[in-house]
Parts: sequence; C-alpha cells; structure tokens
Amino acid sequence: MLRPLHQSWRVRLPALAGGLFVLMVISGFVGVALVMLLSGPVAGLEVFADPVVRSVLGFTLWQALLSTLLSVGLALPFASALARQPSFPGRPWLIRLMAVPMGLPVLIGALGLIGVFGRNGLVNQLLSWLGVSQPVSIYGLSGILIAHVFFNLPLAARLMLSALERVPAEYWRSAASLGFSPLSTFRFIEWPVLARVIPGAAGLIFMLCVTSFTLVLVFGGGPAATTIEVAIYQALRFDFDPVRAVSLACVQITVTGCVLAVLSLLPVAGDSGTTSGRGYVRFDGHRPLVRLVDGLMLVSGGLFLVLPLGQVVVSGLRADLVRLVEQEAFQQAALTSLMVSLGAGLAATLGAYLIIAARSQLSGHTSLTWTARLFSIGLAGASSLVLLLPTSILATGWFLALRPHGDIADFAPLVVVGINALMALPFAVRVLGPAFSEHRDRTGRLCESLGLSVGQRLRFVDWPALRRPLLTALAFAMALSLGDLGAVALFGSENITTLPTLIYAQMGSYRSNDADGLALLLGLICLVLALIGAPGTSPGSLAKERVHAG
Repeated sequence: MLRPLHQSWRVRLPALAGGLFVLMVISGFVGVALVMLLSGPVAGLEVFADPVVRSVLGFTLWQALLSTLLSVGLALPFASALARQPSFPGRPWLIRLMAVPMGLPVLIGALGLIGVFGRNGLVNQLLSWLGVSQPVSIYGLSGILIAHVFFNLPLAARLMLSALERVPAEYWRSAASLGFSPLSTFRFIEWPVLARVIPGAAGLIFMLCVTSFTLVLVFGGGPAATTIEVAIYQALRFDFDPVRAVSLACVQITVTGCVLAVLSLLPVAGDSGTTSGRGYVRFDGHRPLVRLVDGLMLVSGGLFLVLPLGQVVVSGLRADLVRLVEQEAFQQAALTSLMVSLGAGLAATLGAYLIIAARSQLSGHTSLTWTARLFSIGLAGASSLVLLLPTSILATGWFLALRPHGDIADFAPLVVVGINALMALPFAVRVLGPAFSEHRDRTGRLCESLGLSVGQRLRFVDWPALRRPLLTALAFAMALSLGDLGAVALFGSENITTLPTLIYAQMGSYRSNDADGLALLLGLICLVLALIGAPGTSPGSLAKERVHAG
C-alpha cells in the first residue's frame, strides 16, 4: 500500500490525466469490438440449441477440465518431491526450467511436442522398439491435453512449491521428532498448505485452457476437437459466417465471465518468489525409498519439460538456417513481427506506466469521492480486461467493424498492435508496479519537499530509477507479442505475415524442416529479448505475472 502524499493538483493532475487518457483509449478500443458484436445479428439464447455450438462448448469445457485435473494432479507429486529434496542435483536449474514454458511462444512448444510425441517422434520410436504397434497420437484430444499439461504443469508446480517452502522449518523438525510417516507428513503438514493454493491454481489453469487457441488450432481443429476460440476463427476465415462467429463470441464471453466470477471467489494463487532453491532441511526426504521415488519423479518431470525444448533446438539446427534467413519471406515476416511487437510493447509499457502513476495518486486516500473510486476501479479493471475478452473476441469485433470499410488487411497492423498491447498490458503492469511503488515510497516526500515540477521529476528522479523496470516491461511485452498467433491469424494476409503465421503456414504445407528452423530463429529472438529484460527480475516474479495476467 502506497503512503498518501499531500501533493498539489499541479503534480497530481498530469498523472490523473494520463490515466484517464489510457482508460478512454482502452474503453474505446474494446467498446467498438463489443458494440459490433452485440449490434449484429446475434442468435440469442437459441444459439445453445444449435448442436454444433453445444458440441463445441462441451468440448471446450471438457478439455479444459481434463487439462486442469492432469496439470494439477501431476504437479502435486512433482512439487512435493522438489520440496522434499532441496539438495537434489540440478534442482535450481530444474526450477529455472519450469519458468521456460511460461514465457515460451506457444507455437515453438507445440513444434517441440510434435517432435517428441509425433508419429516419428522419440516416444513412438521407443514404443516401436519395445514392440508396441499402436503409436501415440499427438493430434486430437490427447495432443491437446499433453500440450496443456506441458505449459500449465510448471505453473501449478511453482505455485505449490512456493507454498511448501513457506512452511516454517519447525514443522518439519516436529514431524521428524514425532516419527511421522510420509503419509502423515502429507496429511497433517503438506495438504493443509496445498489445499489453500490448489483451488486458485486450478481455476487459473482452467481459464487458460478455456481460452486456449494456438494449441487447439495445431493439435485439434477438426469437428471433434474444436474449442470456441478456434470455432470463431474457422467461422470467419473459412466459412465466412459472421452470424455464427458473433454467436460463438457471445458464448465465449458468457463462459469467461462465469469462470472469472468463480475465480474471484477462490483464494489467490500467489507466488512469493521463494523458489530459488534456498536451503532448508526436510527430514522426511532422507529415507532411501523416498529419495528413489522422488528422484524418479523429478527426472521424469524434467525430461517431460526438457525434451520438447531440446527437440526444437536439434530439429532447428538440422534446417538450412542460412537459406531461411536469406529468404525474403523470412526477412519480411521478421521485420513485421519486430515492428508489431515494438509497437505493442511501447503501447503496453506506456499504458502500464500511466495506469500505475494514476492509481498511485488515488491509493492510500480514505476520503475519495465515488467518482475517484470508480476511476480507480476502472484503471484496475482496464489492465486485466483481456481476461474477460480474449483476443479472438476483440479480433472478431474489429473484423466486423472494419469489413464494410474495405479490405480488412489494410487495417490489420494497427488492430493487431492494439490487441497485442492489450494482451501484454497485465504483464507490463505487474513488472512496473512493484518498482514504481518502491521508488515512490523512497522519493515521493523528498520530491514534494523540494517542489520539483513534473518534468524535473521525470527527468532527474523517475527516469534514472525506473529505466531498467521500463526496459524489462518493454522486453517482456515484445516477447509476448512476438509469439502471438491468435490476433494475427484472423487478420493475417500477404499484408501482415509474422513469424508465427509463417511457421504455421510451413506446418500446414508439411514443410516441417523449415518450420523447425523458423521456430528456432523465433526462439532465439525471444531469448535475446528475455536476456535484455532479465536483470532485476526474479524467477518468482514471472510466475506471479502469469498468475495475475492469466
């Protein structure tokens, strides 16, 4: 909580005006999409009588439920083993590895999973060597579940591990002195802690799986394995049926609204960032059988995460990278991706700064008018609006809005930048917020006593201290935008082809070797951005950003 400062209106007004400007821009951008969706020929409640819509809705909820159960169910023993073995070789690297899927472009992870679980992948080759004739299929429901577990198991495990590491050391010493068995330790110490984390983590993962687009597009997409997001895309891009797209969008808004309402009732699955491998003693992890089982669990979990990532690197190096880089299609897609991500990153970072600055002027005051309270709530909600309105909903609304005014491809870059900026805004707010709060607590009263103007404060006080957090927020926002396929898939054309759309096109043309090479190049670009933004960001904060951003 920021301490209230008795600043003059000369200082407060620019910050409040900036927040109001951002709120108006976001409201206008989202409002246009919503008005177009709701003013069109919506089917109403009778849409639920459509067997196709019911089938899509049923599959969306079913795959999200199964993905959540598998992710949380597998994360629980994995996190327990990690907590029980603080001296396991490579444990810090394993914890760092768990952060990679959370920041990895989804399409790269999908290619890695195809390399491991595909028809000619490592798993099926091993099964064939063992004499199993029926290969594992990566496509359909099974592939969607594997992919969702790959991306969400690390998130759930980090949240659980963070909770277990916050248990006081006296608890473990008491359990050892009382001779607790592993089952008793889990029942009386671990489960009460995990039970407070699991509902929030499960709700968050369910929300992520309900709004999943790229993974379902790659591994599903057929009539029997289509979610609402993919069905909207297919209705507009292939069937050109705006009425069905609008009806599906309204169904999606209803579903996400209900899930968010339930999520608001659950305890927040926070991560305090204590998963960096700090030393503590777990006496229950010294038994040989426990150490063996924990070791097998950690090795299996580590292989599940590292094999797809390694497959991307190995397959990418097999491609003719020099030829790919020299191709005009790659150069154009890379340039477009960088321009779109830079625009989205700058917009998200500036918007996040203005929102945080405005909220800081309102926080801590107990005598706010109802207008000021409403303004503060609006600023908080604007930064997380993408949770309620996924990118496909916004893209559908703007698709309908721009269609009467000509070729939508002409407007595509601006719309994609806007949607990606809105998608990255929660991340930027989470990165900048703590740094801004700490900086304001340190310098606010001094600046007030010196009577610095807004310009002097920005130049001599704020910029030197917040330059690094701003760069971090920009880098993460750009990396997030670089890997996005959702918004650009709807507007993609010869006028705007990004690296993810180029990779997806190569996959659709069965040029998997080129797709692997392009995925490696995209991964290297994201890695450079992550390294630029990494200093000053703890591994735990990444999980926290994902938790709050969804």
